[in-house]
Amino acid sequence: METAKRLEGIGEYYFSQKLREIDAMNAAGKNVISLGIGSPDLPPHPEVIKVLQEESAKPNTHAYQSYKGSPVLRNAIASWYKKWYNVNLNADTEILPLIGSKEGIMHICMTYLNEGDFVLIPNPGYPTYKSAATIAGGKCMEYNLTKENNWLPDFKEIENNLYVNRVKIMFVNYPHMPTGQLPTMEMYGQLIAFAKKYNILIVHDNPYSFILNDSPMSMLSVAGAKDCVIELNSLSKSHNMAGWRIGMLCGAKQKIDDVLRFKSNMDSGMFLPLQLAAAKALELQEDWHNEVNKVYRARREKVFELLDLLECTYSKDQAGMFVWAAIPSGYKDGYALSDKVLYDANVFITPGGIFGNAGDKYVRVSLCCKEENIEAAITRIKGLP
Repeated sequence: METAKRLEGIGEYYFSQKLREIDAMNAAGKNVISLGIGSPDLPPHPEVIKVLQEESAKPNTHAYQSYKGSPVLRNAIASWYKKWYNVNLNADTEILPLIGSKEGIMHICMTYLNEGDFVLIPNPGYPTYKSAATIAGGKCMEYNLTKENNWLPDFKEIENNLYVNRVKIMFVNYPHMPTGQLPTMEMYGQLIAFAKKYNILIVHDNPYSFILNDSPMSMLSVAGAKDCVIELNSLSKSHNMAGWRIGMLCGAKQKIDDVLRFKSNMDSGMFLPLQLAAAKALELQEDWHNEVNKVYRARREKVFELLDLLECTYSKDQAGMFVWAAIPSGYKDGYALSDKVLYDANVFITPGGIFGNAGDKYVRVSLCCKEENIEAAITRIKGLP
């Protein structure tokens, strides 16, 4: 049977394909060290796991849950936003828990996009923005992020596009993945002014603000942001809970209500013990984040060593759980270097081109791998011909 036209031009997610290939290599005895995907290998806090276990054992926690999420979780999110971002959110009307923030990207596109609406997508950027917008019928218009402009939007270039007046949604993601660029309050202000000028909804994807970053920021902290900004956030990276699929959407009541109209027809709520454990996670203090970042900093030093061996260049000021690095001139693109390292050293690093053609001359290396495994990868790369 033919697939729907909405899937035309939408391929299987890169990591879905690549991990199958790596599984096949491992089955053949290759023992690939994967430094590709950003799936935290560290566990959640023991108290968080304890809440999940205790609540799961209760007989009355297994029913369908509210489409809006548990009040316990929504209140915890509101307190968390106030504590860390200095953002006031109404727990009843301005917060929508999600089964991972990735589903929120799809929900937002399906809620707001009509056939032919234009969507601004960062290049390089998270591939799901483009996929979700395209499936929802949107037309993607890339805005280029460059090293020369510190991986920040070039508003003059964007405004020179003939179709800027037809843009409905703009996806923004800072700290930026894959480049690790941190946001500035000045940039947030420029984004909000731009959005108001052209009547654009800014979707800010903010899952990396606690990783290797001493000053977490939210775009919602800027005055007037709720008029044109909705923000996605997640516990996947900050609390080592990627497989738990717990995210959130925050913004003005009307926008939350809009997205809920779509979401409530797609799922039947989130398992209550997961929500209660997530609420516990959001109570964790600064010492939790310091300990997690201590591990990532040590791993990052090893990744720097690995990248030096490959003669890549990089900034040491990146946030998030990856290192973004420019490839040496001897390689056509990041795919060539990635394949060389994979097939000759059995080490997988991500080619930057999967994030858009602005990443063609880059690779991305994940910090979600034990230090001894990074050291083993270094040893293998030292043996490359």
